[in-house]
Amino acid sequence: MTTATSITLASRPKGAPVPENFAQETRELPAPGEGEFLVRVIWLSLDPYMRGRMDDVKSYAEPVAIGGVMEGGAVGEVLVSNNAKFTVGDIVTAQFGWTTHAISDGEGVRKVDPAVAPISTALGALGMPGITAWVGLNEIAGAQAGETIVVSAATGAVGGMVGQLAKAKGMRVIGVAGGADKCAFAVEELGYDVCLDHRAMDAKALAGAMKEAAPDGVDVYFENVGGKTLEAVLTRMNTGGRIAVCGMIAWYSGQGILEAQPLPAVWRNILTRRLRVQGFIIFDHFHLMDQFQQEVGPLVGNGAIKVKESVSEGLENAPAAFLDLLRGGNFGKQLVRVGDDP
Repeated sequence: MTTATSITLASRPKGAPVPENFAQETRELPAPGEGEFLVRVIWLSLDPYMRGRMDDVKSYAEPVAIGGVMEGGAVGEVLVSNNAKFTVGDIVTAQFGWTTHAISDGEGVRKVDPAVAPISTALGALGMPGITAWVGLNEIAGAQAGETIVVSAATGAVGGMVGQLAKAKGMRVIGVAGGADKCAFAVEELGYDVCLDHRAMDAKALAGAMKEAAPDGVDVYFENVGGKTLEAVLTRMNTGGRIAVCGMIAWYSGQGILEAQPLPAVWRNILTRRLRVQGFIIFDHFHLMDQFQQEVGPLVGNGAIKVKESVSEGLENAPAAFLDLLRGGNFGKQLVRVGDDP
């Protein structure tokens, strides 16, 4: 028997989540059955989509049940295996959840090669955020060299990858981030041409700054946040521009919805500028994972693509780190170190 400590959903949020929505529990895991293996979690990923899983509403995935372990991607080490495809000592990644240990039958589990890059990158630059950036930029937006792109949440796990991949394509890259330190990092470390600090400006000032940053308009917008950033970009989109809708964290907990730009104004911009707006869920594109890994893996391994991580120590601190993430307090990919690296 193995004792697992987990963070569960104690109650559903009413508006912004609070610490009381989470609980910490311990339970005994049985020995792995035939075809199963036991994993010791090392790294846990925290991502904005998890906010949606806390609500009991119809969506592209089932919500976390009250009392259920919070959903989340993780990297771990195989401790015991009755599955011929996985051996003791393998490093693997899957949706193991907010827990210290998990039992898996191998469904949806991918092996991680520690020789390519640090194993934590399997949750960031070489994991779901990385492939989200790559797919959104190339498959959804059809970005091309010489075009201008705006990336919201420009230094986040997804945005930071989008900006670097776009720059490598030969695009003019404009970022929007929250804070002078993040904007400086976007320009000086990630290679953005310019980065606008949305926290230092109201909606009108941000729209003016966007006009100055993109005097020839915007061809591609990688949408991670919604809110006033979307409003500022919409009026700068060029005819035939493309918007890849990845997230809308500014509205996830209900804040700012009543103050948002009216739908008719948004619809008119889409119509008159002949914009292509496409939402995408990365789970629909995981068949491209091998292609993504082959193209981007070496760039992360050799440092051509820079990785920024925010690390919270200990599973017990995952709720606080998650709440901070929703407020924009993270800097780069938000991780929780659950256990020691092998």
